[in-house]
Amino acid sequence: MGIQSLRQYEARGLVSPARSEGGTRRFSRSAVARVRRLRELIEAGAKLTSIGIILDLQDENTSLRYELRRK
Repeated sequence: MGIQSLRQYEARGLVSPARSEGGTRRFSRSAVARVRRLRELIEAGAKLTSIGIILDLQDENTSLRYELRRK
């Protein structure tokens, strides 16, 4: 994936990589998985606005499943 694409996704709030002291993006495993999912959705024809909604819903679903397992 190109740097410009990653910048665009970050600007839209679709990914939030950590930054080094020098400002370099640092992608955790979960961030890399999110970028891969983002790419899958783009390849499936989803628009970035829709992808944001899809990713938010998936994150919420994951969080709710985690909470249910803890109980």
